Amino acid sequence: MSHPTALIADDEPLLREHLRAQLARLWPQLEIVADARNGHEAVELFDQHRPAIVFLDVHMPGLNGIEAARALARRAQIVFVTAYEQYALQAFEQGAIDYLVKPVEAARLADTVQRLQARLGRAPDAGPAFDAVLERMAGELRQRGGPRQWLQWIRASVGSRVRLIPVEQVVFMRAEGKYTSVVWDDGEALIRKSIRELGDELDPDRFVQIHRSAIVNLHYVSEVVRGVNETADVHLRGRSEVLPVSRSYLHHFRQM
Repeated sequence: MSHPTALIADDEPLLREHLRAQLARLWPQLEIVADARNGHEAVELFDQHRPAIVFLDVHMPGLNGIEAARALARRAQIVFVTAYEQYALQAFEQGAIDYLVKPVEAARLADTVQRLQARLGRAPDAGPAFDAVLERMAGELRQRGGPRQWLQWIRASVGSRVRLIPVEQVVFMRAEGKYTSVVWDDGEALIRKSIRELGDELDPDRFVQIHRSAIVNLHYVSEVVRGVNETADVHLRGRSEVLPVSRSYLHHFRQM
């Protein structure tokens, strides 16, 4: 029988190593298949390794732990790691979600290990109650984070000129090797910035990542057509391009 597998996501390397070492003592059979520095990496590495368990830090740059959990929900047992027990505890108690408070204590982690061992082989928690818990936690996180200034302009080289593109005119962005292709109302250009970097800088109420290599402006989406195996296609107003939505990002459109 294969060993159970897990992924650890935290933006602090020392905390990742500390949790890994504690788990090695408490659960030697557990194999840590990958470490992630942020939510984007967590989703990408999950798709590569498909671990049974994911330890997610709540506060991470770019895609935070709550947003990553929405992408991974129903596919893994999730344990949140947070330094703010007071704002999250009530939400956790309302759903079948486990949590650890930093600094992680061995006795508390031992309890979590026992619960995870009992859950292995069962389907991860899902449904409206789980989604409601995540939504409440996301609201608490937004309140604590305060206002944030999102990217307003994208600077791109078009021929011999440098073009300043208002982000509201951007239709979608797609990875092209080491570059990113930015498509807007009047043209297309390559920029030296990755999809991951752009995803951290763009307003999530306007732009959503739909694939590990693509971000779309929701204002230009005309319809989303569901496909087989938890996939979909995004159709754009006034354009012929059809953009695929991978399973990891389909949650953006579940309520649309």
